[in-house]
Amino acid sequence: MPIYRNSSIDWKPSPVVALATSADDSQVAAAREDGSLEIWLVSPGTSGWHCQLTVHGDPKSRISSLVWCHAGKMGLPGGRLFSSSIDGSVSEWDLYDLKQKIVLQSIDFSIWQMAVAPSNSSLMHAVTNSDHIGNGYLNDKSNDSDDHETSESENDSDSDELHEQSVVEDRRVALACDDGCVRIYRITDSDELIYHRSLPRVSGRVLSVTWSADGNMLYSGSSDGYIRSWDAKLGYEIYRITVGLGGLGSGPELCIWSLLSLRCGTLVSADSTGSVQFWDSRHGTLLQAHSFHKGDVNALAAAPSHNRVFSAGSDGQLILYKASCESIGPNDDLSSSEVIKKWVYVGSVRAHTHDVRALTVAVPISREDPLPEDKVKRSRGREKPIDFSYHKWAHLGVPMLISAGDDTKLFAYCANEFTKFSPHEICPAPQRVPIHLVHNTIFSHTSLLLVQYSCWLDILSVRLENNVESRSSSGGHASTSLLVQVKSKASRKIICSTISNSGMLFAYSDHVKPSLFELKKGKVGQGEWTINKRQLPRKLQFAHSMIFSYDSSQLIIAGHDRRIYVVDVSSSELLHTFTPCREEHDREIQPSEPPITKMFTSSDGQWLAAVNCFGDVYIFNLEIQRQHWFISRLEGASVTAAGFPPQNNNVLIITTSSNQVYVFDVEAKQLGEWSMQHTFVLPRRYQEFPGEVIGLSFSPSPSSSSVIIYSARAMCVIDFGRPVDPDDETDMVSGQGSALRKIASTPINGRLKRKLRDCQTESNKLHGRKNFEFFAFRDPVLFIGHLSKSSMLIIDKPWLEVVKTFDAPVHRHIYGT
Repeated sequence: MPIYRNSSIDWKPSPVVALATSADDSQVAAAREDGSLEIWLVSPGTSGWHCQLTVHGDPKSRISSLVWCHAGKMGLPGGRLFSSSIDGSVSEWDLYDLKQKIVLQSIDFSIWQMAVAPSNSSLMHAVTNSDHIGNGYLNDKSNDSDDHETSESENDSDSDELHEQSVVEDRRVALACDDGCVRIYRITDSDELIYHRSLPRVSGRVLSVTWSADGNMLYSGSSDGYIRSWDAKLGYEIYRITVGLGGLGSGPELCIWSLLSLRCGTLVSADSTGSVQFWDSRHGTLLQAHSFHKGDVNALAAAPSHNRVFSAGSDGQLILYKASCESIGPNDDLSSSEVIKKWVYVGSVRAHTHDVRALTVAVPISREDPLPEDKVKRSRGREKPIDFSYHKWAHLGVPMLISAGDDTKLFAYCANEFTKFSPHEICPAPQRVPIHLVHNTIFSHTSLLLVQYSCWLDILSVRLENNVESRSSSGGHASTSLLVQVKSKASRKIICSTISNSGMLFAYSDHVKPSLFELKKGKVGQGEWTINKRQLPRKLQFAHSMIFSYDSSQLIIAGHDRRIYVVDVSSSELLHTFTPCREEHDREIQPSEPPITKMFTSSDGQWLAAVNCFGDVYIFNLEIQRQHWFISRLEGASVTAAGFPPQNNNVLIITTSSNQVYVFDVEAKQLGEWSMQHTFVLPRRYQEFPGEVIGLSFSPSPSSSSVIIYSARAMCVIDFGRPVDPDDETDMVSGQGSALRKIASTPINGRLKRKLRDCQTESNKLHGRKNFEFFAFRDPVLFIGHLSKSSMLIIDKPWLEVVKTFDAPVHRHIYGT
């Protein structure tokens, strides 16, 4: 099949400015500079990390820090998530309704950091037998021992320790403010933070703040080079530390960017001179000073056991320091010798190309897929075995370190054996540009691309250029031409968009309302394209997702109010409103389900599949305007992609974050025959499919029974009309199953066998390969779609070209005026 490539799409992801781990360790929140917040599911085993949801916040607020804690009686098991902003406000992020709520109006001074006080009463939530509903919605933690202890881990395995998380009515949160004050608020069940007290103002800006382990002491770091210790209850200063005396520099230019208080009584500081210093928090005396960073040290983190500390800075390095006990005194008199704790430099890792701004530590507690064999058989060809280092250490209960920064990427590291294993790249294509392709449009059958940027839409025409040097069947280059560009009103951030199959209509939604447009081509000889705005019903809510019906006659909108609206495009009338529910109701009910974030329609116009942010699926019959079926989240996993193949409108194909493929018979309300035979015995090579599945593409050929499933790293061809190759029967592994497995066939266990092909050079060999064969990409892929029944379009972007659009790495102070 000819494959055509295009790399001209602009792609500039936003830097990550803050990280936080949920109270139950199941999720990691990443805040980006553009105001968006991503929730990632912490993943062990063979499955990759999954971006469960994205909340589009205020791009003007500039998030400075995140805290995620148990507080009050509200919220999910993961706790409540708060952010501070440079504009002086504090927000809470509602992960059920996908919205940002202001809980503290601007105090007129920038807030540089937040810290939540530990609780006096705590809940032990580490259990041996884990009974969980995945997806970060309800999780318990199980303890697995660390089988790979080295000189770094010795006898201090974090996985054998019971971690404590606090659940209290009111929690205190300290804010490090630009005016030199530390302000303390209480988190209650109300929608506001309750003011508690302010500590005396100091010279310089307060840039960092942390609590002691017992919550009685508060430590603040300032731009004047001082660390101050405070009595949190009485609000007076106990002592101050002059940081410059222990590090490389001193004076008013020394900034304390991060502080970390350990259970052993050690206080750790990170500053603008590149120094990481360890202090006795009782007396304020220096224990050790390390100056291995070559620029500002922006972030600190500790392993759950608090015997390993990590630092990261503007030089892109992550450095590990480990506690070591030494005896001082007569060699022959052990009773009189004194044991002191030292913090020694262990090693560094450099995975980032730019400044590292944030660190956090998480512990995988979601279900774990079967691990691959440690020894991978080498094939006789040139293929090399895949590096399974992530799967060797990323087990349940084993803590991992996560880093992020100006290069927009997230990396995971083994906290116990930091220097032994390579960093694991969590998101190879951060903030992937949403792209929609329609072929065979009314404009002379021209293929069109709708590309969604933050504040505008581009509509491009696609023109194919065959490879002259080789046979035309191998494909070539696809060039694009800009037809029209539509900017959102007042530069509001665009949440979602869609284009009709005819190419004549397109729509988008910002945080205010949805908008519908008509695309027109000028008369012969004029060659100009124009757009007209079409009317929509006034009461429509802004949307999290939208899609046109296959015949382009209806626009379906998943509103922020958790209802689904069906609009007739020609008359601009509201035809019907669906309220997703778990059980059928004849009466009108209030919305109670999570927001819909993905929608898919069948080509005959009968079925609509709507997916919420946690992975539940609702099937609606558009002909009789009723909900037809509800599919609960599949094995606790999120839905990553789905679609109705045009050859069979009653079939719905779903891929999940656990690398499973499900085929449903929608009309019969059951798993399809293919799923009953194969879903729980998928080939090992697909179970370890590199990267998270981001899309499906169906061939428009009426005789085709295959689908292309793709991630940013690879694509896989699945032919549902062909049986699994008999030669692969020994390659099967058992999938994880519970209720669904009861109707599936018995799993077949086997050994690992996996092959990679570079589709840049192997595109002409798509046919003739065995089922579930996949092809690796050299560059991150943004989109794959069929142009016709015999050709395909791949839109990618060399990462080096993306890096060139970033600001240069800096070794300077990050605060401004």
